[in-house]
Amino acid sequence: VMREHGVARATTKQIARAAGYSEALLYKHFRDKEEILLRVLEERMPAFGAAAIPGKETVESNLVEVAHSALRFYRQAFPMMASVVAQPRLMTAFRESLARYGAGPHFPVNGLADYLRAEQELGRVSSDADPDSAAALLMGACFQQAFLRVFSDGPDFAESDAADLVRPLLPALREPVPQENE
Repeated sequence: VMREHGVARATTKQIARAAGYSEALLYKHFRDKEEILLRVLEERMPAFGAAAIPGKETVESNLVEVAHSALRFYRQAFPMMASVVAQPRLMTAFRESLARYGAGPHFPVNGLADYLRAEQELGRVSSDADPDSAAALLMGACFQQAFLRVFSDGPDFAESDAADLVRPLLPALREPVPQENE
């Protein structure tokens, strides 16, 4: 219902009807429509960074997994979120509601930056790398590519699409290889 109508236009009555429940029963399980949206995003959308465990696999493969999840998540979330973003008062209320739930679009970026900092501590990411900028660049690229895919009504993302976004970031994350004369 939220994908079809957008979050702003979807009503709890429509959501309850689609789920086969009464609107009153819906409110026994959820405080408001924002909580329903958050639970939908948590349960039905690809998870961010579940595979990005510092010291496990390679940094590159972890970043590809995060990027692939982000691409799929953003592609699925755009249709739901567009109606909220288009209405300033609704966006303000939604932002405040997300803050009450400890959620928001900055969490994936911050989580990825924390992962990169942990990899820095393990020596698997350059000590000169900027985890916050690298996380912002990768997640921003994922967000932009997902928007373009939604706009063009293109297919879902393949893992190779994620790898294409990660590859240019890798030189900034790798420890420099010492030259023989050094």
